[in-house]
Amino acid sequence: MDNRHKELKKWLKEEAGVDYKKFSASLVPGCDNMLGVRIPLLRKKAKELAKENWREFVRESQDEFFEETMIAGMVIGYAKADIYEKIDAVREFIPRIQNWSVNDCFCSTIKLKPSEREPFWDFLMEYKDSKKEFEVRVVAVMLLDQYLIPEYIEKTVKTLDYLYDGDYYGSMAIAWALATAYAKFPRETLSLLQGKNHLSDFTYNKAIQKMTESYRVSPEDKAMLRSMKR
Repeated sequence: MDNRHKELKKWLKEEAGVDYKKFSASLVPGCDNMLGVRIPLLRKKAKELAKENWREFVRESQDEFFEETMIAGMVIGYAKADIYEKIDAVREFIPRIQNWSVNDCFCSTIKLKPSEREPFWDFLMEYKDSKKEFEVRVVAVMLLDQYLIPEYIEKTVKTLDYLYDGDYYGSMAIAWALATAYAKFPRETLSLLQGKNHLSDFTYNKAIQKMTESYRVSPEDKAMLRSMKR
């Protein structure tokens, strides 16, 4: 372990807050290695670490503490790198994801340029048949974050329908993505919901629920959607 990782552990322990740990841990069930460092501080540290030999840092990073895993994922997102090098780093990182919080912060840190969307889409499709909860959630959240755009919306909705939704956090991400898709592209999303789809009753109804809770959906549409519940 190089000095950067020793210094990081020391810094994390110094920045940890007992009250914030209790609050955050209550939101991430099963996470028993959280120190309690606020996300903005982790992002600031990750931006610093991403500027210098980021690949070595991520490769040697550890998962002793929740925050170490979180920072490693953020460093990948913030690193300035060729899209194919970044895809390799994302592929290596995904197996380390053990909770929704690391998953979603990791995904939200990855920002794609228009020219990078196609190769990253192809990479995500490597996981379209996955039965692993957080591989599914990575795909769903990345589609939500980066692919709810006109040129991808039909493929995105079809992919969300196709993903395995037998685990809670994968299912919830699919529902969240579909609800957001409906707010932006109601016609394409409604076509899926009203047609023959592969969504479980749980995922389908959660998507409907999230749509009816959205301030971006009209009262008339909300009434229609409620009538569609299974």
